[in-house]
Amino acid sequence: MENYTKLSLVPILPPLFLLLSIVVYLYTKDAFSIEKYIEVQKELFLFLNLKLSQFPMIQHNLTQLGDAFVFLSLLTIFIIHAPKIWEALVCASLVSVVFCSISKKVFSVPRPAVILDNNSFVIVGKTLSGHNSLPSGHSMTVFTILTILLFAFMPSEKYKKIIWTISVLIIGLVLVFTRVGVGAHYPLDVMVGSIIGYISGLLGIFICRKYSLCQWIGNKKIYPFFILLFTVSIVLLINKILKENLVIYYFPLGILFVTVYLMIRVYVRKRV
Repeated sequence: MENYTKLSLVPILPPLFLLLSIVVYLYTKDAFSIEKYIEVQKELFLFLNLKLSQFPMIQHNLTQLGDAFVFLSLLTIFIIHAPKIWEALVCASLVSVVFCSISKKVFSVPRPAVILDNNSFVIVGKTLSGHNSLPSGHSMTVFTILTILLFAFMPSEKYKKIIWTISVLIIGLVLVFTRVGVGAHYPLDVMVGSIIGYISGLLGIFICRKYSLCQWIGNKKIYPFFILLFTVSIVLLINKILKENLVIYYFPLGILFVTVYLMIRVYVRKRV
């Protein structure tokens, strides 16, 4: 995609500055220990959780987009019409997974449900009780994917660029702060996760552009593989709906059906 070839290293500077600002803030608060890290944002967490949890079903539905399986299923149609986006998505997702697994083990911050009185805040959905709160994996997923889309569809006109960028950032922040709304993460967890996700998205674009690791994605000869994969994904989504009938699951389910249908048409036509 042409936008990816034009992309420079400049967009990576703001998130690095923001990440540094968070580190400086924690340093000034003497909050590098797990206890202090939680303490400096406890009140903000309780406030945001209280406000956001007033809309539990909205929060519960939207937070599912932090599940890579759900969010990526929404984008499967691009494999047919814009495979370059998926080339970047695959590379960026691999980078994100590496960052996420390493950072969670390094920081080992307990979830709110482990430290705080569960009666003092609202938990929507499953109670998460691991020591893997920092960074938020859902936030990393959301911003990794949104970063790929942000630059893929970046307009050429300056004012449209500003509007598009602000719109994507607002959508991203709404999605990631559902993790606070459902009681799964502290505010800084989602901020750090979002920043790392954005950086992962950019690195994915650069890696994909330089090494062309995923050009096979656009090859129609492997459509049978995708058809099988997406058919399995349809079954898994239906299983999710049977277990927890959330509206958000119906959107990726519908897109998967359309994608499988179109891929079968393209593949059969090619064979004929």
